[in-house]
Amino acid sequence: MLTSTDFSGLINDRFFKNFFPIPPSNDLSYGKTTPDFVLPNITQGGTIQLSSYQQQQPVILAFTRIFTEKQYCPFCFPHIKALNEHYPELRDRNIELLMITSTDEQQSQIVVRDLGLQMPLLSDPSCQVFRAYQTGQALGAPLPAQFVLDRQGQLRYKHLFSFLDHNASVETLLAVQV
Repeated sequence: MLTSTDFSGLINDRFFKNFFPIPPSNDLSYGKTTPDFVLPNITQGGTIQLSSYQQQQPVILAFTRIFTEKQYCPFCFPHIKALNEHYPELRDRNIELLMITSTDEQQSQIVVRDLGLQMPLLSDPSCQVFRAYQTGQALGAPLPAQFVLDRQGQLRYKHLFSFLDHNASVETLLAVQV
């Protein structure tokens, strides 16, 4: 019996706004504060404002590429799973991990449930935060990227997507001195 892939939810406004390739062009400077934002926290409810972590704890921003609640970037899916698996270790080190996706709130709720996410999953369907961090885009979704901010909110590390090096490993992110 043939089964088909479910593409419902893929072709939407976000898809068309992110269709044409724009390479990552991040010019955020090391040692500088990164753009602030407020996004819905799908995992725990409410909203999260990035600047609320300043003077509190370091933060890892993990921008991820999820097409729909059932369609993940093949490079990002294992990265999401690895970050979620290591989330308790990050919390033990007093580091917050904020994963940002361009799926809408309803799709993101399904992702949280299906993957059993512990870390905050923030929904940015307008892709404004992705654009503020200049992650780039291609084929219907923004590209993945990772940023490590120290407790003052200053950039200490950034990794932008490339086909040779898709996502920064958990080990690389943990090795950054914050």
